Amino acid sequence: MQVRSFLSQHRTQCGVEASSKKRALEILSQLIAKDQPTLNADEIFINFTGRERLGSTGLGQGIAIPHCRTKNCAGIVGALITLNQPVDYDAIDGQPVDILFALVVPEEAHDAHLQTLATIAERLNRPEFLNALRGAEDQTALFSLAIAEDLGATA
Repeated sequence: MQVRSFLSQHRTQCGVEASSKKRALEILSQLIAKDQPTLNADEIFINFTGRERLGSTGLGQGIAIPHCRTKNCAGIVGALITLNQPVDYDAIDGQPVDILFALVVPEEAHDAHLQTLATIAERLNRPEFLNALRGAEDQTALFSLAIAEDLGATA
């Protein structure tokens, strides 16, 4: 699965100001809805927070993959942000989070949802990749890093 199929440079931001987990999820919801006319930021936020109540999407090592399924979503949509300061996220290792890779998928896309989560988690599980993301100086560099492995990936 290629990340560029669901992530765009418009939904990639570097050094975002967020004072809390809630604020980070609000920012991601707005970022996704901004260029997806069929999606509503409030609905995405409600779905993200509903998913978080089931269990934190903070995977450890300072990363989180907030995700949800929603109606009016034609295909998988992703957003990637790095925070200028880590926030408490109730991650499994207790560490604060500074990299968030969010996903919104159509309600019926169960298999694609799981496959996409696995792709992102695999990439974010490598320390050298995380360090590169944390070192990105702007949105263009962050997006380029996020899709760099697509050249060798299979669809």
